[in-house]
Amino acid sequence: MVAAITSCCLGVKTARDARERGAQGGGEMETGIAAVPKPIAVGPEMEALRRFFSDVAWEGEIHEGGMGPGTPAMKGIGRGTVQEIQDGRWVAGDLEQDQYLLDGTFVLKWQLHWVSGWDPEHGEYRASMVDNYGHAMVYRGWIDGDRLIFESLDDATVRLRFTWDASDPAVTLWRNEMAVGDGSWFLIEEYPMVPV
Repeated sequence: MVAAITSCCLGVKTARDARERGAQGGGEMETGIAAVPKPIAVGPEMEALRRFFSDVAWEGEIHEGGMGPGTPAMKGIGRGTVQEIQDGRWVAGDLEQDQYLLDGTFVLKWQLHWVSGWDPEHGEYRASMVDNYGHAMVYRGWIDGDRLIFESLDDATVRLRFTWDASDPAVTLWRNEMAVGDGSWFLIEEYPMVPV
């Protein structure tokens, strides 16, 4: 249903553009099957993105205060699986992390579903994330050499920044930072993610 609505809305724009081109002497308006918007082709942007995502495992520390004022330092042990969806137009990942106090006491299991890919409409990478805290967020991203960076959109009250550093092919360093108030970034957690 969403696809039909999206295609319909895009089709109206396409048909309107075609009518305007026809009215301006730009040619005949397409009709029938030719007027139906087609899915985008997978471009080089997705090839560039793929190197940052694989099935991984990690272990590291969540900094004191990283989950909010007064929260303790914790140990995180996590794993994630990824797959390409929609003929390679998007990369989807399911990740989870068990969190423990430094004395080994279990605190919680965090779970996340992540989808990222190239958004030609915005001319940038985009990602959506939902987790078991009830968060549903959208991020914009870019590649800077061996680093992939995703940040919250500008209107987010609490901004997050995720960085994947793939300069070492054997391990990807992942970093999670947050900005609130004055906009200064602080480190929540950082892990070496090892392919499994």
